[in-house]
Amino acid sequence: MNIAIAWYGAEGEASYKYYLERGHNVTIVTPQLSPQFAIPQDTKVITGDDVFDHLDGYDLVVRSASVRPDSLHTDGKIWSATNEFFAQCPAPIIGVTGTKGKGTTCSLITSVLRAAGYTVHLVGNIGLPALAVLPEIEADHIVVYELSSFQLWDLERSPQVAVVLMIEPDHLDVHRDMVEYVGSKVHIVKHQKPDDICVYHPTNALSRQIAEQSAGIKIRYATPDDDGVYIKSNTFFVREEMICDTSVLQLPGSHNLDNACAALTACLQFTRDYDRMQVGLGEFQGLPHRLRFVREFAGVRYYDDSIATTPGSAIAALGSFDGASIIILGGSDKGASYDEVIAECKRTKARVIAVGTTGDQIAALCEQYGVAHVKIKGRMNEAVEVAAGLAHPGETVILSPASASLDQYKSYAARGDEFIRAVQALER
Repeated sequence: MNIAIAWYGAEGEASYKYYLERGHNVTIVTPQLSPQFAIPQDTKVITGDDVFDHLDGYDLVVRSASVRPDSLHTDGKIWSATNEFFAQCPAPIIGVTGTKGKGTTCSLITSVLRAAGYTVHLVGNIGLPALAVLPEIEADHIVVYELSSFQLWDLERSPQVAVVLMIEPDHLDVHRDMVEYVGSKVHIVKHQKPDDICVYHPTNALSRQIAEQSAGIKIRYATPDDDGVYIKSNTFFVREEMICDTSVLQLPGSHNLDNACAALTACLQFTRDYDRMQVGLGEFQGLPHRLRFVREFAGVRYYDDSIATTPGSAIAALGSFDGASIIILGGSDKGASYDEVIAECKRTKARVIAVGTTGDQIAALCEQYGVAHVKIKGRMNEAVEVAAGLAHPGETVILSPASASLDQYKSYAARGDEFIRAVQALER
């Protein structure tokens, strides 16, 4: 076949290698080249701002997740790495989506199932590009796939076990509106069969709306009403059976207890060995930039939650600690409203350091709500210096920006790394 790879990044690189190894004629079509991803020699490459408007003549146009399907104009078939993986994967897939908590939930599932003796492949947003892993997967393995709205946009198959976490407004800088955003996520269950499983958030209306589109067995987590895992007396239960104490979980915050309930519910579809589930739950120490403790300095504890790019994530971070907090908010705009997070700052008496492109909007809301704040123009090193000057012993400083990072950093990880370096340098 004559195949075009639409956009050349990590996923595009994996797609190129995958189709080339199968003997196809492959062309890389990308608006721009990144020095991070070297183009192999003797590869046909087409670049330019309007390259996606001229894709006639290709049998298959394989889009990367970041490319809107409707931005590709071709007389061939529009496909994706996610679609190809689902079509070819011999093993059962646990797919996880939601606005926040996907990475943590996927990692918990992976840790628990590995402790139970399974060979588990973690792919998608959090792991390796799925097509790069596909040749290693066997029928008795399990795949855990973190699925964003971009990967789900045009998915033609659904995972055997779908986990739908809390949904809130996000990526409205890419999706036209919430209808399109939620509509893309529906594909995680849209093609499920009657014996497939949909695990979903018990109280979130959008999670429930997505679950209703599943033809499979629906299980609510964090509630005793279904076959999902819930918490009673600081213990994880399913029905009336005790799994383990919640203190086994090494992650702070009630939202992570919810994530653990979702993860354990998914794992119950494959194992009922509660002892091994406890081991797997306890072995997971958390992911980088997800409410990770950095250090204590001068009696103040510093936490990196740079992945918190939505207001809901920042609200969850604020609710994870007792005592006074200072929260660093702001970054690039994804179209979200910050009213709720600033209202939560007022309720918890948190002080705000407003940064980045959304910093002016956040500072104005702080004025409106009567929340103590400082607006700065600099980057994380200045934010940390200001926070250290404001904080008192026993308090907590949290980087939980409720905004994306692309105004100042190439990724949330780069932002978090700079925050960590600034915190580590405080005493120097």
